[in-house]
Amino acid sequence: MRLRPTLFVVIGVLVAALLQVNVQAQTAGAAPGEGLSESYRGSQRDNVEYQKVAPIKVFDNLYYVGPGSVSAWLISTSDGLILIDAAQEPLVDHVIDSIRKVGFDPADIKYILISHGHLDHFGGVGKIQGLSGARVATLEEDWQLIEATFAAPARPNRPLGVPFSRDMVITDGQTLTLGDTSLKVYKLPGHTPGSPSFEFTVYDNGTPHKAFLFGGPGQRNGVEGGTQFLHSLRRIKAELADVAVPVHVHSYLSTYPYDSGGTVFEPAAKLAMRKAGDPHPFVDNAQWRRWLDTAEAGTLKYIEDAEAGVPVR
Repeated sequence: MRLRPTLFVVIGVLVAALLQVNVQAQTAGAAPGEGLSESYRGSQRDNVEYQKVAPIKVFDNLYYVGPGSVSAWLISTSDGLILIDAAQEPLVDHVIDSIRKVGFDPADIKYILISHGHLDHFGGVGKIQGLSGARVATLEEDWQLIEATFAAPARPNRPLGVPFSRDMVITDGQTLTLGDTSLKVYKLPGHTPGSPSFEFTVYDNGTPHKAFLFGGPGQRNGVEGGTQFLHSLRRIKAELADVAVPVHVHSYLSTYPYDSGGTVFEPAAKLAMRKAGDPHPFVDNAQWRRWLDTAEAGTLKYIEDAEAGVPVR
């Protein structure tokens, strides 16, 4: 049965309205003065039900399937699925359910790429690999972090999830290809000693845009990590300043020059209300460039503080 065009319009309006209601309901749970995306990493950080946000189709081939606080991105290809990050318990089943809700079978995941070796990004990998048999890939430095986490003594209220073993070690400059989709790997340390990042193409009703997922969202580890991060930012500015679609590993970055620092849910609300001919709210090279400048200035201050003995993360 073929649906009539008017029915597609009605469905689109209903979907947009539902997303707006969801955004308003979630914002109602934020603390005073706290934006929606900020609330996921702030006052509602430990509220599991609040974290279970609806999945979002962002582009023809890119879907947000993570919880509120940490991103999980699904890329559809002609030969299966690529998942970037997998959240951590107790929200891994939510990621799996979100993949199904956007119309895919988790068993079709061929690659799970880990943006860096912190538990909130890799804690769900073992469970999802068990469902799919997917190859798991990250840089050598981040495999070492993952292995150290699994080897450390257990900590209360920090479930490690299903353990998994070292699989694919990717390298800077490598290209991963699945079906009609290729991702170029960049090693951009500073958040972790590796922080693999990925350049790929997304499509908006068939129109291609250059997308980039920066694996390390901010500087850490004092002068050494701050200096690494500064070099990574400057490499991005030299090689990737033309990125049209920044794809972030967290929905909230305090330094990001968007509404309330949000990188996912604020533009998603605009996307839901988009009319024919309107620009795609996630396509914003000017904002990407502004963030790179903001992040560079913040990193210089971070290094200065660390050198002066001011406590830094």
